[in-house]
Amino acid sequence: MMRIMRKTATNARAAAKEATHERIVSVAARAIRRSGYDGTGVADIMKEAGLTHGAFYAHFASREAMLAEAAAKACAESAAAAREAAVHAPAGSALKTMVAAYLSQAHVEHLEAGCPLAALGSETSRQAPEVRRVTTRHIKETIDLLARQSADWGQPSAHERALVTLSTLVGAVMLARAVDEPGLSDSLRDAALKHLTSIEP
Repeated sequence: MMRIMRKTATNARAAAKEATHERIVSVAARAIRRSGYDGTGVADIMKEAGLTHGAFYAHFASREAMLAEAAAKACAESAAAAREAAVHAPAGSALKTMVAAYLSQAHVEHLEAGCPLAALGSETSRQAPEVRRVTTRHIKETIDLLARQSADWGQPSAHERALVTLSTLVGAVMLARAVDEPGLSDSLRDAALKHLTSIEP
């Protein structure tokens, strides 16, 4: 009986630690997109998660390890949103639906819940190898997802078009967020949308 109680208590502690870990990662995933990698400090993350700074090392070996997990979480959320858009799109219009969602005003305005490539692209080259590896994997998976929406999927042309599509999407959103003129921001998004939908096979 005592052994069962100890096992139950151990399992409960492990579950609580895992839930806390996930909470920290979720907070960090929003924070890196909102404030950038360099603007995201351990103390701020732990405070937002409702924990003490000292508790950090019970969950992560280093700040870089936390950032890598946060980047992976942000990438997973972005990938899920893209797949969701594709699944619920009318037949034959998955790519157009995905592109329109990415270039939407809502995506531009809510960067902390959006694509980490557009939010963090300019900073990623200066990050630790584990962070860059997560980003590289996400880019490759996104290119594959975009290529799969093409009628000529499996051909080099579909892959090349997906490369151009992703580059255009990320660049357009980064610039739309950078400018201080709403009209120009809208024009950048509209022009990208027009271009990308015109080259859809």
